[in-house]
Amino acid sequence: MKSLDTVAQANQNLWESEVQKGGGYTRPWLDLDREVLAEWVNGRLHPIPYPLYELYPTSLMQNAAGKDVLCLAAGGGQQSAVFGLLGANVTVADLTRGQLNGDEKAAAHYGYPITTIQADMRDLSDLPRNAYDLVFQADSLAYVPDVRQVYAQVSQVLRPGGLYRMKHTQPAVHRTAWNGTAYEITAPYAETIQHRDDGGIEFRHHLDDIFNGLLDNGLAIQRVYESPYAQQSELLNHAAPGSWDHEMRYVAGGFVIVAQKAA
Repeated sequence: MKSLDTVAQANQNLWESEVQKGGGYTRPWLDLDREVLAEWVNGRLHPIPYPLYELYPTSLMQNAAGKDVLCLAAGGGQQSAVFGLLGANVTVADLTRGQLNGDEKAAAHYGYPITTIQADMRDLSDLPRNAYDLVFQADSLAYVPDVRQVYAQVSQVLRPGGLYRMKHTQPAVHRTAWNGTAYEITAPYAETIQHRDDGGIEFRHHLDDIFNGLLDNGLAIQRVYESPYAQQSELLNHAAPGSWDHEMRYVAGGFVIVAQKAA
């Protein structure tokens, strides 16, 4: 991996620290069941349990067997474990070595092969060109200043006709806080950089970059999906005010775009 700029170094330090603390997005999913996954993928599992409801749309997991899947900036042994159990050929590219260790732990636990590559999502030059049927990216684009850089890299590693799934925060409510009565927006829309107390650096991305950036890099938008978090009423009804779960009842949690590289 090439030398990191200030942003990447700060966020790598953040996630290595999260690994050491055992943060939720760093713990491999080691209790998945193949039969339950099959029921979920085929739409026969209701309600959808945590954490599977975070992986949407399920259509991307159907017929995953034998497909070449890149989990991008999605280390930790979570998304990769699902695809591995579904029979995909899984590669994980992540900035943080500790996160990749989680993917390797999950693969060893379940007994499927995996390839892990330490890389900045803005520079995938160490990955093969035109090699993946699906690039699956979770909640990580908030950690780069320019999503177009990532889109350009994804376009190079996707096969013609391949799909790119990414998740974005709703830009208008990128920063909110509970004031005792309601959630209020805490930063002007034009303010794009957030230096977090834990040392991480996050960025608000505007809609023209989010959507037009895909089109400008040869990625045609196929579908847009709103986050299902707020629909998980049985999980969120008793959440403490100000908590993440409580916020998800009131503030749109983000959306997923599925785009396709031209054939």
